[in-house]
Amino acid sequence: MFMRIKKPCNYIIVCCLLVIPGSGLKAQSATEKELFTQTSETAGLMINYREDIRAIKDFYSPERPDYRSRGGYNTIQYSPEQSRRLTEVNELYLTQLKSKDFASMSINGKADYILTQRDIESALRLLAADEKEYQQISQYIPFADKIYALEKGRRRGVSVDGQKTAALFTAMVTEVQAATDAMSKVPSLDMKLAERLRVSIEGLKLRLKSVYDFYNGYDPLFTWWVPEPNTALVEKLTNYATLVKTKGKVETSQKDDKSGIVGIPIGHDELIRQLKVEMINYTPEELIDIANKEFAWCDKEMLKASNEMGYGNDWKKALEKVKNSYVPAGQQPELIMKLYNKSIDFVTSRDMITIPALAQETWGMIMMTPERQLVNPFFTGGKEISISYPTNTMSNDDKMMSMRGNNPYFSTPTVQHELLPGHNLQYFMNSRSKNYRDFNTPFWTEGWALYWEMLLYDKGFAVTPEERVGMLFWRMHRCARIIFSLNYHLGKWTPQQCIDFLVDRVGHEKANAEGEVRRSFVGGYSPLYQVAYLIGGLEFYALKKELVDSGKMTLKEYHDKVMLENNMPVEMVRAILTNQNIDKNFKTSWRFYSSR
Repeated sequence: MFMRIKKPCNYIIVCCLLVIPGSGLKAQSATEKELFTQTSETAGLMINYREDIRAIKDFYSPERPDYRSRGGYNTIQYSPEQSRRLTEVNELYLTQLKSKDFASMSINGKADYILTQRDIESALRLLAADEKEYQQISQYIPFADKIYALEKGRRRGVSVDGQKTAALFTAMVTEVQAATDAMSKVPSLDMKLAERLRVSIEGLKLRLKSVYDFYNGYDPLFTWWVPEPNTALVEKLTNYATLVKTKGKVETSQKDDKSGIVGIPIGHDELIRQLKVEMINYTPEELIDIANKEFAWCDKEMLKASNEMGYGNDWKKALEKVKNSYVPAGQQPELIMKLYNKSIDFVTSRDMITIPALAQETWGMIMMTPERQLVNPFFTGGKEISISYPTNTMSNDDKMMSMRGNNPYFSTPTVQHELLPGHNLQYFMNSRSKNYRDFNTPFWTEGWALYWEMLLYDKGFAVTPEERVGMLFWRMHRCARIIFSLNYHLGKWTPQQCIDFLVDRVGHEKANAEGEVRRSFVGGYSPLYQVAYLIGGLEFYALKKELVDSGKMTLKEYHDKVMLENNMPVEMVRAILTNQNIDKNFKTSWRFYSSR
């Protein structure tokens, strides 16, 4: 899994690595310098749009840096004023974008135009939905506009009458208590609305705090009159938010089961809509069929490895031997380093991609907390690799499942997936090459890292049958992710069926399977995130066939050019690399999959 790290605000960069005495770094080669050149006729508008949106979110959000937006929208920031301004700015940039001469643009400019238009239109759709949702909960916070008005004045230092402000706060204490009393009689609220109401109340508390902190101690009359009613008001708001949290009830079409995991299937039509946004020209049913075909290939390869290990066609016994190869507690970081060295040596010795020396020098390593391991039982990557392994707080059963699930052979393909040339290289390059692009899609992020697992398997990276079993386990896992997540969102499977499928069909440890399903449906991931691994990998694989296997590019040229373009739908990467004459009203059409 990739942990997204927000890019710095560099605009147009030509990056070079300095020679640092004693560091072992070399000056950047001419090829490396070429990787960092960047341009687009749409880039200036994209930079201004991104920064204007960020400025609006920062300015109209509560005066707390840890709640300020650095990318995604958080409802704790919401105010009607902010929503209105975001809508206006998005509409302004959509008009500016459409005024540009699309026909005269380069392929890079056209790609940026199409994807920027898509993102602005998506932002407007989400803002409209957000406003509709807020209107549904506004009846429960009739005092909100008074707090918004106070904070609006604070932002420009409007003088306040301390005595009148204290009276206003005292009146709001009564209003909040009345709202709390009314809420106590409400049987339940839809979970989504209840959570939205709760975080809105928390947001109001933050706005109230920004007002109080601004005037208290500086304005004598405010300091004299307001502290006591402020304390009472904050207490009432806190109690109200706590009550609201107990009222949430998930209204879902999910079938009943005993898993304790309750999500909300989005249905066929919404899956189709989201697939089109991601430029995936397949239906959910077609994607499940692709996953089953890839699963069949994995089965054949797994049986070959199982027979080589002496277990015949009982591949689960082979898998059991591999799981029991785990290293003792405390030694997993050393294993990760060993596997990293193996993968980086394999890639660099074959000159498969340009990996800047600084990227090899500066990746980090941390240990994953027990809390995170409940929803993510395997290590993750990005700027650093986060290692999943037992801690002293886990039960003995959970410790064993964590160690078995993160054994050396399972880790063989995933270290390079998380580090180089996977997610860490993506993080490194995205912050330096065409970083005005912000088209983040898991089909590029996870697809690229999974593509390298496929490619390295083809190139003989797994030497022993045990290593092949480890790599095939993960390939089967990616197939299973498509099958269980889409069947769930189509309303066909329950979470428990998904867990059982991972245990029976892939060979997962039960706790690891539960963690996988939990994060898929209640972990904040998009419904297509689990689909994106294998499907994105197959897209990059198909593009390699088109450009490399045909002789149009070398393998290294292909990989370097992909890294140059930054994160975007793979079909648009293809359009750029093949210099397609794409239309202003571009629609996804690429049918990239061909069975083995």
